[in-house]
Amino acid sequence: MMGKLTAQAIAERALEIGDTEGLDAVTIRRLATDLGVTPMALYWHYKNKEQLIVGMADHLIAGFAPKPADDRPWREQLRDLAEGLIRTLRAHPCAKNVIEQIDPIAVPNFLAVWDQALGLARSAGFDVEESCLITKYLLQSAIAIADAPSHSRMAKVTAEQVRAKRLGLQSLPAEKYPFLVEMATPLVEGMNPALYDTFGVDLVLAGIEQLAAGR
Repeated sequence: MMGKLTAQAIAERALEIGDTEGLDAVTIRRLATDLGVTPMALYWHYKNKEQLIVGMADHLIAGFAPKPADDRPWREQLRDLAEGLIRTLRAHPCAKNVIEQIDPIAVPNFLAVWDQALGLARSAGFDVEESCLITKYLLQSAIAIADAPSHSRMAKVTAEQVRAKRLGLQSLPAEKYPFLVEMATPLVEGMNPALYDTFGVDLVLAGIEQLAAGR
């Protein structure tokens, strides 16, 4: 194992532990045990947990490796970026926590995605400050969509808890909260995952496109 140990293999195992047990369970000692090496072998690649989390983030983003900018309309390319990020974040339950703990400047693959998104916003006619905000909101939206209850937390909620919450909404006074009562089931039980993802991305991109049309 010693000869084959790579930074990517360490990051991959760290993500597996993070996904199943949470980031707190990811330690150099635990990784060394799982990989059958001494902790010193890991320190060669990552001197501390902070560096390890950066490595995990880099490995995560590399998982969807967006295509280089091409001649397609900026809308299509921006959608590819958003959907790729969502798929990547969705594939790893610990991804949100990893992304929230890193400094993007330290993560090469993140820099590549970020730079591409900034360039696409500029090509859509937005100025420098607007482009910065667009990429920020796009990332935050991707994280929110990927972390949808219908995909993650719902799995940890019992059927009885879901039923109780739905009945709680349905028992509200309809004259005061008509729409909460009407939509209690999809609000609590979730909805078609494909619709959730598509509508979420459409909502964000439609706003960007509407603003761009006024440029």
